[in-house]
Amino acid sequence: MKNILFLFTLFFTACSIKNYTHTQTKIIMIKSPKLKFADLGFVRNSDKNIELELFIAGKSIQKISINHLICVDDGCMSKGGFNKEYLNENYPHDILQNILLGKSIYDAKGMIKTLDGFEQKITNSHVQIIYKVTQNSIEFKDKQNRIIFIIKNTE
Repeated sequence: MKNILFLFTLFFTACSIKNYTHTQTKIIMIKSPKLKFADLGFVRNSDKNIELELFIAGKSIQKISINHLICVDDGCMSKGGFNKEYLNENYPHDILQNILLGKSIYDAKGMIKTLDGFEQKITNSHVQIIYKVTQNSIEFKDKQNRIIFIIKNTE
C-alpha cells in the first residue's frame, strides 16, 4: 500500500513541474470585474503551458497557470469556468491563452493584417471587442463588458 501511495504521489508531483521555454517581462494592465492590475509581470510559456505571474513593487501577488485547466491562487477550474468567473462566460474557452500569446481570437473572425501584426473587431449581442496585436504590444478591449488587457514589451 505504501508503494502505491508513493507512486501516486510521485506521478502527480512530477506532472505539476513545468519547464517553460520562453520567459518575458511585460508591462501588464488588466481590468475586469474580478481582476484589477497594472504593473510588471512575467509571461512564461512552453508548447503546452502558459503562466502569467503578476508583481507589485517586486512582490508576486498572483499567478495564473494555463494548460488544460486554468489555475489561480483560489484553485483550478475549466477554461469556461474561468471565463465565467473572471472574464465573460460568452468568450471562447481559449481566449486568455490567445491574448497572452498574441494569437488571434474567435477563430480569426474579422482579422485585418497590419504592418507589424493584426487587428480584430468582434461585435455581437454579448461583446464589443477591439483586439490589436503588434510586435510591441497586445491590446484587448471589450467595451460592452468593460474588460481590458494591455500587455507591452518592457524594452
